[in-house]
Amino acid sequence: MSQSSGAAGIESFYLEARTIEPPVGFRERALVADRDIYARAEADWEGFWAEQAAELLDWFEAWDTILDWKLPFARWFIGGTLNVSHNCLDRHVAAGRGDRVAFHWEGEPGDTRTITYADLLEEVERFSNVLESLGVTRGDRVAVYMPMIPELPVAMLACTRIGAVHSVVFGGFSSEALRDRIVDAEAKVLVTADGGWRKGAAVPLKANADVALEETPSIDHVVVVRRTEVDVEMRSGRDRWWHELMADARRHRVPEPMASEDLLYLLYTSGTTAKPKGIMHTTGGYLTQVAFTHKYVFDLHPEEDVYWCAADIGWVTGHSYIVYGPLANGATSVLYEGSPDFPTRDRWWSIVEQYGVTLLYTAPTAVRTFMKWGSEEPAKHDLSSLRLLGSVGEPINPEAWMWYFEHIGGGRCPVVDTWWQTETGAIMISPLPGVTTLKPGSATTPLPGIAAEVVDDAGKKVAEGGGYVTITRPWPAMLRGIYGDPVRYRDTYWSRFEGRYFAGDGARIDDDGYFWFMGRVDDVMNVSGHRISTTEVESALVDHPSVAEAAVVGAKDATTGQAIIAYVTLRGGHHASEEHGQSLRRHCATKIGPIARPKTIVFTDDLPKTRSGKIMRRLLRDVAEGRDLGDTTTLADASVVEEIRARAQAAPSEE
Repeated sequence: MSQSSGAAGIESFYLEARTIEPPVGFRERALVADRDIYARAEADWEGFWAEQAAELLDWFEAWDTILDWKLPFARWFIGGTLNVSHNCLDRHVAAGRGDRVAFHWEGEPGDTRTITYADLLEEVERFSNVLESLGVTRGDRVAVYMPMIPELPVAMLACTRIGAVHSVVFGGFSSEALRDRIVDAEAKVLVTADGGWRKGAAVPLKANADVALEETPSIDHVVVVRRTEVDVEMRSGRDRWWHELMADARRHRVPEPMASEDLLYLLYTSGTTAKPKGIMHTTGGYLTQVAFTHKYVFDLHPEEDVYWCAADIGWVTGHSYIVYGPLANGATSVLYEGSPDFPTRDRWWSIVEQYGVTLLYTAPTAVRTFMKWGSEEPAKHDLSSLRLLGSVGEPINPEAWMWYFEHIGGGRCPVVDTWWQTETGAIMISPLPGVTTLKPGSATTPLPGIAAEVVDDAGKKVAEGGGYVTITRPWPAMLRGIYGDPVRYRDTYWSRFEGRYFAGDGARIDDDGYFWFMGRVDDVMNVSGHRISTTEVESALVDHPSVAEAAVVGAKDATTGQAIIAYVTLRGGHHASEEHGQSLRRHCATKIGPIARPKTIVFTDDLPKTRSGKIMRRLLRDVAEGRDLGDTTTLADASVVEEIRARAQAAPSEE
């Protein structure tokens, strides 16, 4: 039965009835063990956020105004001053926690480093002085293009210490992407490395950067970390080695007092046009919300927990939940450089076992990949240290959720499925694991202090059914605009629904008020007049016991407007055939309805993914509609698409 709003919202068919209560032992120790926090936050949401800012952070000067809101521009904690690196490092060392491990770092080749808070503070102070010696001053932009090595958070925190603005560019991006981001930010210095390790090979970061630097006139200096020992060109007068600069750097640098609304960082996200959007995040509000959400969503006990966010710092997940949230809370984290399957497919589980990881936060794509590899890989290791699991980046299919819960968490660890975006800066919708009844595949409800609603095409609230996810009031970590383009900011996020933030995601609200995210609204297919989410069809396919992973797109069809094309990766021991394709079609029809029966099923060994694990459905649409492929430079393996194209041409379609 379709659950839809009355005004042409997104129809929702897939139903999931399982529920899981917080384990009694977990609830007894949880930081939040009752729901009073929700009522308290709703009664005075501005005061609630002010309470979190005062409790979780050190301020040099107190604010005089909690919030100034002139839609769509917000300013939080006006008049207050603080420093991010002070909150992440100095105050912990001053409190006698300098010997606490900040990062257990492991390189892909197996080299390791243990970095305490005192160690990290010393490195950050030294690199702060290096940046200043290169002419970086308050407000200058510093581009960072690095592998997952400790020098990456050091560079970020050093920028925050002196009031510079960092712009981290994911190490898997192309020279062109790096160039565009440097040019837009007018960055003064680039911090990079000779390379990084990925699947046993050295990724040539410095060589890629050199191509970009041919067209970046704002760059005065390039600092290069020696990581892979490959030969790189060092241009005299511009390029300097990190280790040489650090050896000569002064030891101390006091943190610069920064206004709450001073720009902290830029992070570029792809737009619908060729020009990337420079998302602006500021200091006080952002740090407040990432500290709050990291503490309570992950039920952090910093004296006991070992936390691992297995994302890349080049994405917002890494900014908020590898660097700023965990360090602000004094957490001990794992930082891993490489691939999950190098040298073997149990690499992650060996890391969990070795460091006694208690909190694991990763992407549904990774979970589905592990499903494909089989439960025998995690079963090789003792994962009993784990007590909580998290999911981030895209909706998680119920079957992937359950596999994660059972095979990684041993059926004892709550799974916090989190919804948020680069633009929101911090988690917005998620369970609080000590009090929330979990439903596999649902991000559950907005966190305390957050107001989110699903609306129909006319902007009217949907009480139950599918529609568009909007946020109805400001939140501390919200983006403050698009760098250099306030008109684009307003048009992109605030023009679709009056008075509401909307960034393109769809969701269904169930009868308990839980959010079931259905992906981007541009991933909605129009099949015979029905607007069907690709996520729901993918969930139905992954629900079949033979399927490890699926990606679904809509392709033009003369009869139905769009036809459903499914790309399916099978679990080990199952084989592709026309009969198997028919079985999967029937399964979709049973789980969702005949309207969701794929016209074509293409069996493939892998799906086109970025190095961060995101499936590039845009390329699958290109394949489905016979177009030339768009940009493939960010793919982990570009050859996958050509293999899929060949298989798609041979795949039978159901008429």
